[in-house]
Amino acid sequence: MFKGLGNLASLMKQATELSGKMEDLTQELKGKRVTGSAGGGLVTVEADGTGMILKVTIDPVLLQDNDLEMIQDLLPAAINSATQKGKQLHMQMMQQMTNGLPIPGLDAAFGKMMGEIMPDDEKE
Repeated sequence: MFKGLGNLASLMKQATELSGKMEDLTQELKGKRVTGSAGGGLVTVEADGTGMILKVTIDPVLLQDNDLEMIQDLLPAAINSATQKGKQLHMQMMQQMTNGLPIPGLDAAFGKMMGEIMPDDEKE
């Protein structure tokens, strides 16, 4: 009757440890940097590992040509590139942190985070 309580206590302990590790991971991600670019480097975006945009660099050539439309096209592409790289970094660090822990649905969550399409039998 009480066998299951030992497993439950172990899971609760792991969940508490994981919560603390998540806070540490978030702090570590804030210190990491990813860069996305578009137009062969004409627009570059730097973000931290949590996805916060830190810096945008626009090649002066685009400004000299007054090519506002090109800037408006390249900027979202560079932001999306940096954001995707930040998600990949986050996923890699999460997988390292949770290695060996049996967390139901973790692979599906990583897939959603990366925008992967899941087969119908894995959708919620």
